[in-house]
Amino acid sequence: MSKIHRFATKDYTIRVSSVDATEVVAEMQKLHNSFPLATVGVGKAMVAALLLASQLKDKQKIGLLFRGNGALKSIYAEADFEGHVRAYTPNPDYQPPSYESGLTLSQALGHGTLSVSRHQPFQKQPFHGMVELVSSEIGDDIAHYLLQSHQIRSVVGLGIYLDQFGKVVKAGGVIVEVMPGVEESIVDLLEKNALTNKPNISQILRDGGQAIDLVKPYLEGMEFVELDHPHEAVYHCPCSKERVIQALEVLGEADLQDMIEKKERPDITCQMCGKPYHFTTEEIVDIRDELRRNSMN
Repeated sequence: MSKIHRFATKDYTIRVSSVDATEVVAEMQKLHNSFPLATVGVGKAMVAALLLASQLKDKQKIGLLFRGNGALKSIYAEADFEGHVRAYTPNPDYQPPSYESGLTLSQALGHGTLSVSRHQPFQKQPFHGMVELVSSEIGDDIAHYLLQSHQIRSVVGLGIYLDQFGKVVKAGGVIVEVMPGVEESIVDLLEKNALTNKPNISQILRDGGQAIDLVKPYLEGMEFVELDHPHEAVYHCPCSKERVIQALEVLGEADLQDMIEKKERPDITCQMCGKPYHFTTEEIVDIRDELRRNSMN
């Protein structure tokens, strides 16, 4: 199972999250029928969202929107503290002209921005932060965001490994965050560990490593403990027919009337999970009538 793990050094100056997210990334690939490059991009964004959300509080949620001028255009991933995650790209079937440079995202995503939204229960407007993409390789951009928006230095390691047919074999990641005010000697040791050990996330998982094995190379020479976090990563989309009806209501009475006259029966598919929603002409009439009644009140 894809349990999300949290750790901290004994003096709590460094906090870490790690996860083997193979199951949820494979589920995303299956739902979207995504090709290799899109799978890697969306998968890494999902892992990052899960790890960032694990450091929030109950019922809080984080959304990551990568927008670029490349062929992929955008990647969106959303996760909450409880481990629910969903993600999407408008071009899941994108293929580069060649794979000579491997599964790198920099050209496919291009130059652009990372927008981060943080939602809290009962809060009408989420907190928003935005930074420019520094490499379009997801992990670097997350680290850049944490530094620019929260003054938190971090190391972000994300890995997706695909087989020769482009299917997900392993997926996971780790985020190491240095709390403000920590001694520079600790930061130096962390940087030295990252450079010397060069942890390969997908390789560690392919070799049978667990979530804690993703952490050890970064925290070598430091004492750390695991914190309680009883949540597993689950691909979950809260879409429903009621939400789709609300979206149709936004069209307005005139557009709904036009649908009725043309006897159109909208078939709407959720972009996040692929679930189809079908509407009969009679249901569109009901939506129009309800909209009309509400406008009179």
